[in-house]
Amino acid sequence: MTLRRVASLLLVLPALILAGCSSLTSIAINPPAGTVVLTAVGQTAQYTATGSSQIGSAIPTTSNISGTVTWSVSNRSVATISSSGLATAVGAGYTQISAQSGGITATSDMTVTIAASPTTPTGGSITSISVIPGSQAVSSANQTSQFIAIGTTSTGATVNLTNQVAWTSSSTQIATIGGTTGLASAVGQGTSTITALYTNTGGGTVIAGTATFTVVGGTAEKFTAVTVTPGSQALSASGQTGQFIALATSGSTGLQTDVTSSGQIKWSSSSPSIVSVSATGLATGLSAGSSTITAELTNTDGSVVSATATVEVSITPAPEPLLSLTIIPSSITVGNLQDTGQFLAIGTYATAPYTRDLTNSPNLTWISATPSVFPVDTNAGGNAGATAGIVTAYGNGSGDIIAEATNPTDGTIQTATATFNCPLVLPTPATAGSCYPGSQAPALLATLTVYNEGLNTTNWLVTAPSATGTPSVLHCGPGSTSGGSVCAATYPVGTTVILTAPATGAAFGGWSYNCTPTTPVTAAGPNSCTVTLTTNDTVGAIFN
Repeated sequence: MTLRRVASLLLVLPALILAGCSSLTSIAINPPAGTVVLTAVGQTAQYTATGSSQIGSAIPTTSNISGTVTWSVSNRSVATISSSGLATAVGAGYTQISAQSGGITATSDMTVTIAASPTTPTGGSITSISVIPGSQAVSSANQTSQFIAIGTTSTGATVNLTNQVAWTSSSTQIATIGGTTGLASAVGQGTSTITALYTNTGGGTVIAGTATFTVVGGTAEKFTAVTVTPGSQALSASGQTGQFIALATSGSTGLQTDVTSSGQIKWSSSSPSIVSVSATGLATGLSAGSSTITAELTNTDGSVVSATATVEVSITPAPEPLLSLTIIPSSITVGNLQDTGQFLAIGTYATAPYTRDLTNSPNLTWISATPSVFPVDTNAGGNAGATAGIVTAYGNGSGDIIAEATNPTDGTIQTATATFNCPLVLPTPATAGSCYPGSQAPALLATLTVYNEGLNTTNWLVTAPSATGTPSVLHCGPGSTSGGSVCAATYPVGTTVILTAPATGAAFGGWSYNCTPTTPVTAAGPNSCTVTLTTNDTVGAIFN
């Protein structure tokens, strides 16, 4: 080795040794402890972290490491802090601010002093809600972000409602959120709307505020299964067609999506000379025999799921074939939860009558792609006067409704698809909104119970109309062949019910305190009173 090479190595080795000893020795947070005091919910303070590093015995160097440390607060009810060190006041109190990297931690603090404000609004109801931050993004699954809800009352005061609102996420496969905490957790790639709903106790009006939560990294929701409906069809070799539908199931939610014509689906026939199939799942009989139809779905990550169906093709053309099936209307939109919509299934035939209403036909089956959200009535038993084709909204969004008709003469099947919608529009002081939690009509919650407070056990009678006004539906007492000694009927809360004690020979002595007489009380009658049901009520009638 030459002297020049030895000299070069001697110069390089100390630099390598010093570089290998570089490490973070301390962290300093600015502003320091005791200097940050915020006076209102929503105010912010920017914290920075400065790291000191040393290379061997060289002079220590400092740099801004605010974006690489892990920020945290000791009391989330006082403040939250972002990944860049921006702290936001949530409520009055004290919290410690920490920045950590490796095994080194530095602290500062924050004090929030807010003018006394009620935890529940006084001097006015809540008129609006602001969700802070209005938008938040994280880089990958399992990361979290804290949202807070600040309500404004009709008097202009602000109230922290974070733990008093109902938090929801529009897409749980992207993000979930604590129902009472506002802490959102990333699940998969995409953007979800975060909603805070508050119900005023006085008038029961619902106020909402929204924000967005974006997960930049991670994997998009993928389908874990695909189903082909119907599972089999019989066609004629004369070119008769049959439509197949592909429904894909999401992995985390279990919801189904119509992917029949999606670019992710590839349709194929095992015997294309017997049955051909188009890119939209339409099979055509060409020659006698059988074929397997396959729907193959490719997810965005390259994984593949598939399903099959069979087709039997005969050379005899089917008599009176069902040529096509149509659902009318093609789309129904409702405005409240538990609203319903009626679809009709219309078949077109090759022979008269050419158009037939198949809605309640026992040969037609109604299917909902989202049965837990938008269930649809079907008529599997073929009962006359059935309510097939009626869809009920038990959630918001949109879902496919499928009608599947079988021709009883040859087994051929036709399908048609429509959509049922219950769009989520959050209420504001100026607009009513639609399909939000609480938009459904009041349920039948009040029970009216009637009994005799007197001694008569032979001929007393009290009658009352139904909730829709049908007279004398409720018969209570031995004065009626259908009545009992204690009777109960169910009405919507707020209904005013008129109770009548007709003349039966029983000596009438009056009503209990909660039923206001509408006619002068007489011994003979008829006597009547009214009661407005705000909760379950019991009314006593006195017969002696």
